[in-house]
Amino acid sequence: MKRGILCALLLMLLAVSAVFAQSTTYKFADRDTCSLYMDVYQPTAESNRCCVVVVFGGGFIEGARNLEFYVEYAKMLAAKGYTVACIDYRLGLKGANMRGIQMVYSLDKAIKMAVEDLFSATEYLIAHAGAPGFDKDKIVLSGSSAGAITVVQGDYELCNRSELAKNLPADFHYAGVMSFSGAIFSHNGALKYKEQPAPTFIMHGMNDRLVTYKSIRFGKMGFFGGKPQIRRFEKFGYPYLAYRYKGLGHEVATLMQHNIDICDWFIKHYVFNRENMQQDATVNDATIKPVKWGRMKAGDLYD
Repeated sequence: MKRGILCALLLMLLAVSAVFAQSTTYKFADRDTCSLYMDVYQPTAESNRCCVVVVFGGGFIEGARNLEFYVEYAKMLAAKGYTVACIDYRLGLKGANMRGIQMVYSLDKAIKMAVEDLFSATEYLIAHAGAPGFDKDKIVLSGSSAGAITVVQGDYELCNRSELAKNLPADFHYAGVMSFSGAIFSHNGALKYKEQPAPTFIMHGMNDRLVTYKSIRFGKMGFFGGKPQIRRFEKFGYPYLAYRYKGLGHEVATLMQHNIDICDWFIKHYVFNRENMQQDATVNDATIKPVKWGRMKAGDLYD
């Protein structure tokens, strides 16, 4: 009887460990001010040889790779067969001057720092792809808010082979990008890609004022949210999936777990099957309730 109970408990523990992925932490870069780490979660279902890099949000002033919200998202992806890397990046707006036009230059600098760190994490993953068990040509980016800015900006810099991307292999491209309320900073007017961007899942609240859904111009410089990104992808035939959330603002930045099945669908169709689709949906989801912080604008965050 006791042996039977012990066997049953052992089976339960094995089942729990299979569902709740545990992470292993690796250092991927040293900076002047800090060291940068990633937590890697192995698949708890049959591996599909794909790695999803998760970049947290927090306005470039706060946040962490191991916050419970992102850990749960990572575990949900692992349960669908993905290797997941939740990464650090430097918080470039922490203590920065956010007054007047200086805010533009501070934001530009913070985004570049975050992208530089994302590229360092990517270099590390490419170099160690065999050990974690994924293919280096199947690295997908996923970011929320400031993290979403980082991933769409990262793909933009890579496709334009900017100075930031100089250490990545010349033939490397991200396999896909999933952006939960992201925007791209351009120094040269409207968005232009020298090389075709990765298939991108663009999710943005149409009332977002914190990370603009539309665009903000500062002379030749500009900050381009979901709407102009979709327009650019549509015009040039780049593959994309768009969810424009009607009646919502920055709440969309937190919908990773809510959209886990569609994220999985996006990767399977756009990355694995390489289906060259352009799909644009306006979403009116009554189960997602607007919240006060979802109506925040940049001035509220950086006052």
